[in-house]
Amino acid sequence: MRMPSGTESPAQTPHISPSGWQARKSAATRRQIIEATLRCFSKLGYFHTTTPAIAEEAGLSRGAMLHHFPSRIDVVRAAVEHLHAKRLKAFRAAVDGLPSGENRAHAALRAHWEQLRHPLYAVFIELGVAARTDPELADILVPAEEAFVHELRATAREVVPEWRDRGRNFDIGYDLVICALQGMALNMLRTGATEPSEEFFRYLEERVDELARVQPVADMACGAESAARN
Repeated sequence: MRMPSGTESPAQTPHISPSGWQARKSAATRRQIIEATLRCFSKLGYFHTTTPAIAEEAGLSRGAMLHHFPSRIDVVRAAVEHLHAKRLKAFRAAVDGLPSGENRAHAALRAHWEQLRHPLYAVFIELGVAARTDPELADILVPAEEAFVHELRATAREVVPEWRDRGRNFDIGYDLVICALQGMALNMLRTGATEPSEEFFRYLEERVDELARVQPVADMACGAESAARN
């Protein structure tokens, strides 16, 4: 039987067993379906993303899609996991590639903003809004988002070594940056507002630099308690 153009059979692929070839083909198809699901979320919204719509976007029959994901919620779960993994990987790659002499806190701030400008952030917002009234989606999204937030915070602390001994100052600076940038990104999605000015980013960077210089907040609180006792 003649294989379709661009398709290799196990016999045509050297050093790969039939079972190994099939596993690779299955993994590639699953990824194709997951990426199509994310595109459907972006184009159609969560509630209009049906299994037929996903199959059509992926260029597969509905039966082929259901072979890999027996139900809509199965592919939604896989898509959420894939979405968070992509965001974390992109953030780490953006900061890890910097020369050691660069201000990595500033770079982490800019790297996170680039993620928020990506169409995948709109998908994240779409899922978050849908989860408010969809308990089945919330059961998937809430723990996944909690794990993502934990990993993002840990990654930010790891890739910015000057923040590792700053105690609560790191948490305050991190929360300031995350809330300011995500709020700006959400406003752009909702109203079509223009990109924030360079002054906006410089102001955030200055506040972050201040928190890196001053005594950690926890230590200041302990000092105040000691002074009060004396």
